[in-house]
Amino acid sequence: MNAPTSLAAGIDALVLVHDEGAVRTITLNRPQALNSFTVPMHHALREALAQAAQTPSVRCVVLTGAGRAFCAGQDLAEIVSDSSPGVGDLVLELYKPLALQVRQMPVPVVAAVNGVAAGAGANLALGCDIVLAAESASFIQAFAKIGLVPDCGGTWLLPRLVGRATALGLALTADKLSAAQAQQMGLIWQCVPDAELTGAAHALAARLATLPTRALVATRLAMDGAQHLGLDAALSEEGRLQAALSSAHDYQEGVAAFLAKRAPVFKDR
Repeated sequence: MNAPTSLAAGIDALVLVHDEGAVRTITLNRPQALNSFTVPMHHALREALAQAAQTPSVRCVVLTGAGRAFCAGQDLAEIVSDSSPGVGDLVLELYKPLALQVRQMPVPVVAAVNGVAAGAGANLALGCDIVLAAESASFIQAFAKIGLVPDCGGTWLLPRLVGRATALGLALTADKLSAAQAQQMGLIWQCVPDAELTGAAHALAARLATLPTRALVATRLAMDGAQHLGLDAALSEEGRLQAALSSAHDYQEGVAAFLAKRAPVFKDR
């Protein structure tokens, strides 16, 4: 395993990065502030994601938090400072590109939610491809408590994950949702014992890293895009994607390995 390194855009260790095999773990690292976002931390995380996207040996990313929180959303102390952009500017200039960057990563992204995920922090996690959460973790759409609407993609994600009624209930009440409840309602993939979270997340990521990366990412894009399509158009998009993927190495390798009854070695990314 490579030693963890820091990416901080001027403030050391706001984001930690380490590789193990083909898995890159990116850790939000402001534990004293429950990993709440500041402008420098935004820049550090986006740089870490960009570097992962540009590194051919990385085939899956795990996003997690240091300490007892995943991410408590925006650092409100920064918002009220004289030098801070307005809330609308923060959303358009920082949270919007971050949410899009996660959704457009060229490799699968696994969220390992180790503690509270509140506000934009909750929606950052939910925007990842697969979400694992420790039993002690929680999800809070905290925006209503301060007179705002869900951001970092929350208004788009929540109804698609759990339906309009539940999405509005979570957003309007700002109630805390346990990891077990989140799994039960289909908001996340899996709730695991606290002590098992890191191992479970890495095992899942390592497994995804052995699979045909290009096809996994195309699956994400197809499912996201199909939300805006009728069945006829979605079927046509499936045909277009299959035509493109079936000319790639990984399809040919997968078929050859199946016929030869051996393990495939996927390389596309």
